[in-house]
Amino acid sequence: MKNFSTSHTLFSRNLSLNLDGRIMDLSTPCIMGIINATPDSFYSGSRLPDPATAVETAREMIDQGAHILDVGAVSSRPGAEEVSEQEEMERLSPVLEALRNEFPEIPISVDTWRSGVSRRVRESFGINMINDISAGQLDPEMFATVAELGIPYIMMHMQGTPAYMQEAPDYANVVDDLLQFFSERVHKLRKLGVNDIVIDPGFGFGKTLEQNYRLVRELHAFQMFELPLMAGLSRKSMIYKTLESDPDHALTGTTAAHMAVLIQGANLLRVHDVQAAAETVKIFQKIVDSPVRGV
Repeated sequence: MKNFSTSHTLFSRNLSLNLDGRIMDLSTPCIMGIINATPDSFYSGSRLPDPATAVETAREMIDQGAHILDVGAVSSRPGAEEVSEQEEMERLSPVLEALRNEFPEIPISVDTWRSGVSRRVRESFGINMINDISAGQLDPEMFATVAELGIPYIMMHMQGTPAYMQEAPDYANVVDDLLQFFSERVHKLRKLGVNDIVIDPGFGFGKTLEQNYRLVRELHAFQMFELPLMAGLSRKSMIYKTLESDPDHALTGTTAAHMAVLIQGANLLRVHDVQAAAETVKIFQKIVDSPVRGV
C-alpha cells in the first residue's frame, strides 16, 4: 500500500493518519481521487452514479497513484439543492459496496456532512475517513459521532451553505478569520478525543476569487496547527474563471494551482485527474529533495 510506512526519513506523527491501524504518512503529499455518486456535480467528468463505472474509474485512479478514494453523493456546487439523507444513502450504498468488494485494501473517505450517514457507511462498508464540508456546522452531532467511530476527519471551512455561499462572502481578513475558525473547531475535536484531523480551507466555498487566491498564497499560515492540510482546487471556478474557460478545460490551470499549494505546504490533494496530480507531486518532490551543491 503506497504511503503506508513509518520508515521514511521525513515521517512525522503530526503529518500522519491512523486508518484502522495502518499509518498513512503525509510528509510526502498524497492524492485523493474524487468519485461522485451524483448526477449533478459541477464537473461532468466526475459524475459516476453507476457502480460499474465507478469501479472502472477507481481502478484507473489507483493505477495512476491515488492513495485514497473520496466518495460523495450530494453535490456541493454553488446553488446546489439539498438531498435527503435517505437519497444520499441510496446513492452511496451501491457505489461503496462495489468499491469495497473490488478494492478491499484501498482507504475510502465519504464526503458527507451528516452524522447519520457517517455512522451508517462506517458500519455497513467500513469506510476509513469522513470528509465534512461544514466542519460540523451543519450537523451538531458530527463531532461526537466521529469521536465515537474513531476515524480520521477532514474538516473544511465553508461560509454559509452550498445554496447561498457565493452570494456575498464577507470576511474581516479571510486568512485570520479562517485561522480563528479552525482554532476553535480543532479545540472542540481535541476535547472529544479526536486526534486524526485534516484541515481544508475550502477553496470556492463562500470565498471570492481574490480571497481564494490569497488563501493559496498564504496556505502556509495553517501549518501553525501542525495538522495535515488538504487542498481541493480541481477544476474549480477560481481556476476556469481566471482562464475565461470552463471546468472541462481547466486541467492545466489546476496543475499550476496544485504546484502552488504544494509549495505552500499542502499534504493532500483532492482531485479529479489523478495522473496529472501524481506527476505534479513527483516534480515537486524532486525539487524539494534535490541536494544543494555549488551554492
